[in-house]
Amino acid sequence: MYLFGASGHAKVIIDSLKASGVVISGLFDDNPEVKTLLNNTVFGSFDSQRLGNDELIISVGVNNIRKKITEKLPQDINYGRAIHPSAIISEYASIDKGTVVMQGAIIQSSVKIGEHCIINTTASVDHDCIIEDFVHISPNATLCGAVLVGEGSQVGAGAVIIPGIKIGKWSLVAAGAVVMKDVPDNVLVLGNPARVVKRINL
Repeated sequence: MYLFGASGHAKVIIDSLKASGVVISGLFDDNPEVKTLLNNTVFGSFDSQRLGNDELIISVGVNNIRKKITEKLPQDINYGRAIHPSAIISEYASIDKGTVVMQGAIIQSSVKIGEHCIINTTASVDHDCIIEDFVHISPNATLCGAVLVGEGSQVGAGAVIIPGIKIGKWSLVAAGAVVMKDVPDNVLVLGNPARVVKRINL
């Protein structure tokens, strides 16, 4: 397994991979000053020949940057997943390629998680939720049943989404927010109850 991105987010993914017994072959990063991360070699910018047939995870925490990287890389890359063994995941849940699930996260029955998502430390995703591609569910966030989170959106740390809510694409739910009604695309919501405070221009 290789990682693309050698920063703090990569450190947590490394922990998850090592705890699962996955061998880390190295990392890629465009910063030439970064040579190692947690005793793993950083080989510089992405190199498809070095990657070969190994799996790759985009270890960048910013959703839109993660998407841009995948768009620039070859389309035939074999993306892996990193799931910490302490995570509790229903056998009836599905988790797509490139997604990472951190320590203590809970993913319940019939949840569908898309590509290149982050389900962060102790996040809780309840039954029948749909998490689209490039989403980040932050530490200790709680998604009640049948919540939909659109592509590229982030649910902030400690936020609570009540059942059946739809979060639009590329929106941000601020830390600690309590979301009690649907959230449109490209907005920031905060507070209890959460309200739209501004539009987000990507």
